[in-house]
Amino acid sequence: MKNGLNNNPIGMFDSGLGGLTVLKELVKILPSENIIYFGDTARVPYGTKSENAVRNFSRQITKFLIGHNVKLILVACNTASALALNDIKKIAKEIPVIGVIKSGVRAAVSETVNKKIGIIGTPATIKSESYQNAVKIFNKKIKIVQQPCPLFVPLVEEGWIYGKIMKDIAKIYLHPLKKAGCDVVILGCTHYPIIKEIIQEVVGEKIKLIDSAEEVSKDVKKILSNKGLIRTANSRGNLKFYVSDAPDKFSKLSKIFLGKIISGVKKVSIE
Repeated sequence: MKNGLNNNPIGMFDSGLGGLTVLKELVKILPSENIIYFGDTARVPYGTKSENAVRNFSRQITKFLIGHNVKLILVACNTASALALNDIKKIAKEIPVIGVIKSGVRAAVSETVNKKIGIIGTPATIKSESYQNAVKIFNKKIKIVQQPCPLFVPLVEEGWIYGKIMKDIAKIYLHPLKKAGCDVVILGCTHYPIIKEIIQEVVGEKIKLIDSAEEVSKDVKKILSNKGLIRTANSRGNLKFYVSDAPDKFSKLSKIFLGKIISGVKKVSIE
């Protein structure tokens, strides 16, 4: 990719609202960048869908983002990162593509003391063993305990992030990780940082939680810097939001993720 595209936007997507946790960190690190965010709210959650479905959705969204002349594609969805990254790279060609898995794994491997890492994610992410394989690349001696948490995403998408229901479900999901003695747990879904306080309360303060949002945002900055694509303007970047369904609901629930309600969310068809 040639230089001169500094003002072009970063494109990023998630199955729904979860990627906003990544967007929040990205804006902190790269406040001048223009960003286009796509939330596939018509088909959320991805974590219970088949691999073929997730790959197909991801290809459609990638083409949409390329149509907006993005200079980098950030896959802010763990399930899509696990199942569709190669498909996305093939379509993107010279446009850099980065997922959220490796960044989180690198941080977890550096933090663990007893070499026992827990991974929580959607059923599709866990089944793919993408996190497990990535950990082995860094250190084959690390013991990995994986736990699918299928109800977390739907509850977060509905705004049910507090109260007894979420906490009781968290206790069931997280018990195997505590029992195994993990000292680090990777939040293997971009929705999970929203319920980080509940997860931390359930697992206890001695277990370190790894949120890949900050790490992957640093990696995005590094990639853009190496390619000479950092936007150098002093003004804050322009943020645009697109969804495949329910823009009003997306705007309303965005406050949970960003601390403010997003306006001007556009519904588009990508099929």
